[in-house]
Amino acid sequence: MLHGGGWWSFIRYDEERDRPQLSWALLRRVWDYAGPYRLKVLGLLVTILAITGLSLVPPLLFRDLIDNAIPNRNVTRLNLLALGMIGIPLANALIGAVQRYLSATIGESLIADLRNALFAHMQNMSLRFFTHAKTGELMSRLNNDVVGAQNALTGTFVNILTNIVTVVLTLAIMVSLEWRLTLLSVAVVPLFILPARRIGRVLRDVRRESLDLNAKMNSLMNETLNVSGALLVKLFGRQQDEVSKFKDRSADVARIGVRQAMIGRWFFMGLGLVSAIGTAVVYWVGGYLVLQGAFTVGTIVAFGAYLTQLYGPLSAMSNAHIEFATSMVSFERVFEVIDLPLEIKDKSSVVDLPEVAGAVQFDNVSFSYTAGGDGGAGALGLTAERDGSNGAAPVPMRASTRGMAVESISFEIKPGQLVALVGPSGAGKTTITYLLPRLYDPTAGRICLDGHDLRDISLATLARNIGMVTQETYLFHDTIRANLLYARPTASQAEIEAACEAANIHHFIAALPDGYDTVVGERGYRLSGGEKQRVALARVILKNPRILVLDEATSNLDSQSEALIQEALERIMHGRTSVVIAHRLSTILAADVILVMNEGRLVEQGRRTETRSAHEALLAQAGLYSRLYQTQFRHTPDPVS
Repeated sequence: MLHGGGWWSFIRYDEERDRPQLSWALLRRVWDYAGPYRLKVLGLLVTILAITGLSLVPPLLFRDLIDNAIPNRNVTRLNLLALGMIGIPLANALIGAVQRYLSATIGESLIADLRNALFAHMQNMSLRFFTHAKTGELMSRLNNDVVGAQNALTGTFVNILTNIVTVVLTLAIMVSLEWRLTLLSVAVVPLFILPARRIGRVLRDVRRESLDLNAKMNSLMNETLNVSGALLVKLFGRQQDEVSKFKDRSADVARIGVRQAMIGRWFFMGLGLVSAIGTAVVYWVGGYLVLQGAFTVGTIVAFGAYLTQLYGPLSAMSNAHIEFATSMVSFERVFEVIDLPLEIKDKSSVVDLPEVAGAVQFDNVSFSYTAGGDGGAGALGLTAERDGSNGAAPVPMRASTRGMAVESISFEIKPGQLVALVGPSGAGKTTITYLLPRLYDPTAGRICLDGHDLRDISLATLARNIGMVTQETYLFHDTIRANLLYARPTASQAEIEAACEAANIHHFIAALPDGYDTVVGERGYRLSGGEKQRVALARVILKNPRILVLDEATSNLDSQSEALIQEALERIMHGRTSVVIAHRLSTILAADVILVMNEGRLVEQGRRTETRSAHEALLAQAGLYSRLYQTQFRHTPDPVS
């Protein structure tokens, strides 16, 4: 088991991890995906039989032409044979068009189904998975592997079935023509089969290595060809280094491609030699029998034509299990992701709260980022090398001296209260904000909302009632309107503008040439930091959550943007249960509860009473908060009065 027996041990590892696993279970699972298209599959089989049967007729026409029409000077028969030689290829072409349509329909539908299942499962994976996975390699699973899986069914499977039908029918006709020559023809069959065993294992290993190398190349492109990656490369002058690294990975892809091509070439060259030997023996013995008067010239001509139709499919069939096992690698890689267990998911029976008051309780909560491994990404081989920017929320990596990000945390928040989280960097403040919307589950203890354990509440309820604004604002490469509607797709224009008014961003948007239809660019890079944060605030206001979780960091903004955001924050927090990583004295002074974190522990907490504020209660303790106030908060400029 990987990582000591955790839930991420998703695939059986035997002595040779990459040996073909063509079990009936895997084949049945593949067939399940093709199940909705069974009528089309049946139609495809009918076209295969029709095309194969018609393809076996021409040698018989040649035989009749040589043995009957020409010697007997039968013009009528000659004309009919000529028409047959034209009609059969025409019929084959028309049936082939139908076959191609059915094959393409099944294949493209299968691609869509696999891609949809894969994407849906990825959407439900935990945040832990995405902080460890490499986005480029996930894209490779969605693209290269899904297309490879489609080719396994519509390409490899169709070819195997066609070859089987062709060999069976061809042998039946050959036996009816001359059984002795048929025995000679099949005597060389073992020479087709024996080499395939060794070559099959080699080609399959090469195929998996090829997919892995392509995924790594895609990962590098994804990391360096987005705005953040390109900016980092330029600022550090590493363009040539990245070009060199890409050349190395591109060369690896080319190398494995050449190796794959040459292995196949040598193999098929050997099969071609075996076919030539078998054909020569049959013509030699057949010619001798014709001279002895055992059968006609037309028979040996037809027999020679059937040899071509026999050895070609036999060559392919000897390699059929190689191709099939190789193509099934793509299915295995797709199923590897689909089979990853979900770390954060609804129980079979969960509570869907129609209304949330906003009472929050942390009961002896501990959490470690390493306790859950890497969310299954490591088992997929997606975490090697550098961790590029993949658009996920930043995750703190520092833990306390006892290995926990937070340990034995207990506190209560009443509905509508403002809670300020303060403490030095790495104290565990961000971890608290990630646990509340259930981006992670506690390693120990429990978190309750309105008296219900978060794990007993539906994820839809949490998503509907908890709004979060992180310090790193993320906007889609779309219009401002589309980014706002992401919070509530049914919102009217008036509601959008009201939310933007509350976030102090409406007048800025209205002054843009395209207004709310302005495209913000990759990750919102066409907007300033303050503008992005205010759009993000407007998005949360439009969502109208009962509980607000936010990081109010404004240290990288100018004074005007900072003042506008601070004013908007005070407006949005009014009447809601709010948990804020506080960086400003105004927020701390307004807090009903102040939680002081240090090295993953809750070391102090102050609560507002009728006689004094939470701030004053903590100052009276003369502990860590008092020292933080003296060194950080006391002299922090606050533009909001």
